[in-house]
Amino acid sequence: MVETSESEFQLAGRLRRHVDVLAELIGPRHVGRPDALASAATYIERQFVTLEDDVERQTYDVEGTTVANLIVERRGKRRPDLIVVAGAHYDSVPSTPGADDNASAVAVLIEAARLLRGRSGRRTIRFVAFACEESPHFHTDTMGSQVYARRCRTRSECILGMLCLEMVGYFTDEPESQATPLGIPRCLRWLFPRRGQFLAAVGNLRSFSLAWEFHRGFKRCSRLPLFSVCLPEAIHEIRLSDNSSFWDQGYPALMLTDTSFLRNPHYHQSSDRADTLDYGRMAQATRGVAGGLARLAGVATPL
Repeated sequence: MVETSESEFQLAGRLRRHVDVLAELIGPRHVGRPDALASAATYIERQFVTLEDDVERQTYDVEGTTVANLIVERRGKRRPDLIVVAGAHYDSVPSTPGADDNASAVAVLIEAARLLRGRSGRRTIRFVAFACEESPHFHTDTMGSQVYARRCRTRSECILGMLCLEMVGYFTDEPESQATPLGIPRCLRWLFPRRGQFLAAVGNLRSFSLAWEFHRGFKRCSRLPLFSVCLPEAIHEIRLSDNSSFWDQGYPALMLTDTSFLRNPHYHQSSDRADTLDYGRMAQATRGVAGGLARLAGVATPL
């Protein structure tokens, strides 16, 4: 366990409340339950409003239901045209309340934004909550991050990097609790951790500089172990979230993750509930995310 200070204890409590609302109170969030999906969007929007942020709704139609990406922009002071995006999807598959997948990431997104409130950077930061990441929308035109990334490209926006938060709340210290992606050659598997007590920051090969800068900012502010690696996109496990939508548009992007089914036995199960997550470590993850974003956006004031 990562030891927590009083402020981290309070942060852990806020993270738990967000996950409780999304996973336990609202429950499965998908187009088949449009009221639940809308309730999740409204909750997230209200959390950003309490931080005194303006929230843009990028709406579009899916199977006769209007869904929305929620976008918060904090403009940079010197180069507002240079943009860093942090995003997390807020939907779940029908079979699960989705505590780790992906209420944990939404909670960290909100609380990282809280930690960075009032700290102006040279470059612009956007916080985006995406609709419809899960199947059957994944890698289709109705995937929320695809809709958003295409708009960025159409507008010729300069996205310096995108940080995708994907399942960031499940940790275990058990030996051999961490699997390695099947696409990793056997001769290289010894380089990968074998206990699931870390987060991974995973990029494609062109995202190496982004991964390096994010890693430095993360470790400046967090004691949580961070395993950073850039791999060929042929290893399909690294394309399984919203980061792939930005790669498709030629932008550098990272996925920050507890590695999903490579570690968490509750993945896409009804057992993916709030009480399976480690909120102390999630608090450390939040501080690291805020630190990484601060470095990327040129925020001078330390956390």
